[in-house]
Amino acid sequence: MLWVKSFHIVFVASWFAGLFYLPRIFVNLAMETDATSTARLLLMARKLYRFMTMLAVPALLLGLWLWLGYGIGRGPGNGWLHVKLAVVVALIGYHHACGSLLKKFEAGKNLRSHTWFRWFNEVPVIGLLIAVIMVVVKPF
Repeated sequence: MLWVKSFHIVFVASWFAGLFYLPRIFVNLAMETDATSTARLLLMARKLYRFMTMLAVPALLLGLWLWLGYGIGRGPGNGWLHVKLAVVVALIGYHHACGSLLKKFEAGKNLRSHTWFRWFNEVPVIGLLIAVIMVVVKPF
């Protein structure tokens, strides 16, 4: 199980790299006026979204394997796991929201400001903080 846990951590960290960086590209896209630069940023965003999706799948599957393999969450005193799983579901939603925002940029229909994207970029930081605290501290 330690191999599974190790690979889970690597894939989660890699997925989060994408969750942190893609909205940063959105900040730049929201500020960009040059067509050539916009095209380059869109290409980067498309490639990153595709790659981070490929990283999210094994991260989630390995997490499921750990959950089922260790039997975590059964019995009293495992409320932390429910919070962590809720965070994971929210981050999957965030991932899909990034895909929707990317489609809007590609269609030239973005209506949000770079400031909005700067705040949007903080969501995975909060999610990671909560998930790590739940897993390490297990407060309830």
